[in-house]
Amino acid sequence: MQWDGPGLRGSRPEAGARVDAQGRVRRAANRCITRGGGGASYTGNVKGWTYLAAVATCLRRQPTRRPAVDSTLPIAGGGAVPALRQNRETGLHHSTHKLAVAILASLCALSACDHATGGAASPDAKGDLCRNAGTEGATATCGQPTQTPEYYVAQANKYFDTLDVDADPDSVPNYSPRVVRWEWPPWLLLTGYTAETLISTGKLLKKADPSTVPKRDCRYFPVQPFARCRVVFEYEGGACPIYEEFVFNDAGEMTFIEAWSDLPGMVPTTDPTDPWGEHSDIGRLSTRVPGLGTPDGRIELDGVWMVEASKTDKDVAELAKRAKDQWKYWADEIANAPTDFFAKGCGW
Repeated sequence: MQWDGPGLRGSRPEAGARVDAQGRVRRAANRCITRGGGGASYTGNVKGWTYLAAVATCLRRQPTRRPAVDSTLPIAGGGAVPALRQNRETGLHHSTHKLAVAILASLCALSACDHATGGAASPDAKGDLCRNAGTEGATATCGQPTQTPEYYVAQANKYFDTLDVDADPDSVPNYSPRVVRWEWPPWLLLTGYTAETLISTGKLLKKADPSTVPKRDCRYFPVQPFARCRVVFEYEGGACPIYEEFVFNDAGEMTFIEAWSDLPGMVPTTDPTDPWGEHSDIGRLSTRVPGLGTPDGRIELDGVWMVEASKTDKDVAELAKRAKDQWKYWADEIANAPTDFFAKGCGW
C-alpha cells in the first residue's frame, strides 16, 4: 500500500517547498507501513492527517508490558462496580511521539501556532456553574444523570477500550456524533472532533503505537462530568499518569472528553481534600461550552451562544476555531510542539 497523502491545508509562501515537504512525508509514511518485523498494515480509508499521525508513530513501536489489573472499580461515595477489560491503551492525546513532530514539522514549520494557556481556577471559585439553563446555550452542569452509575463508569472504560491493544475491538462507547476530545498542555488541545474521528484514530493508533493502561480508577459522580478517571498508561519510555473526565447527554451519549497530565503543575485537582474536583472550580472547559447541557448535548460552532461565550472565554473561542478545521490546527500543534512535550507530559 502506498500513501498519496492530502495537500497541505492553508497557505504557504513557497509552493516548491510545500511539494518537497509532502514528498518527504509520503516517503517516511510508506517506509513505515511496508517494513517488516511485525509492522502493522493499514488499509482503511480515513482522513489523511489522522493516518499520517498513526504511521509516523509506528516507527517507535516496541513490545509493551502487560501487568495485571484490578477486577473492580470504585464509584464516588463508596462501593464498586465490575471493571471492563482494562489492560492497556494507546491514545491520540498521549501517543504522538517526537518523530511525528519531526514528520509533520516538514509541513507546518512555516506556520505560526497560538497555544491556549489552559484553564486555571479562580481563587474564590465555589464550583462549576449551570449557565443559560433551559436554553440552547445551557452548559453541562445544567444536565442531570439519566443512566445508572455503572453505565457511566462502563462508558468511560469503553473509551479506553477503543485505544487498548488487548480489548475487544467491538467495545466502543456510545459517542455523540459531535463528541469533542480536548487535552490540556503539554498535550495538543483539540485532538478529536466527531465520533468518526475518535473511532478512526483509535483503530489506527492501536496498530501504529500500541501501549498499555494497567491501572484505571474510573468513578461516577452525580454532577457533570458524570465519569472521571485516573489512569496510568505504559509506553516504551515508562508510565504516563493521566486524569480524564467524561460528559454525557440525556441519551447517555458521550459528548465531551477532557484530559490532563496527572502530575504536579499539570493536574487541575490541586486541593488534596478534593482530588476529583467536586467542590472547586478546576478550570474545566467541558462545563463552559454552550450546548453541552441541553438534552442532546449538541454544540453549534457558529451558533449565537457559542459566539457570545467566545467573546469572554478564550478557551471556548479556541475550541470553536479549532473544531472548524481540526486537521489543520492539530497538525500545527504537532509541528510546533517542543520535542520533549511527550516526556514532559508523562514525567519522564
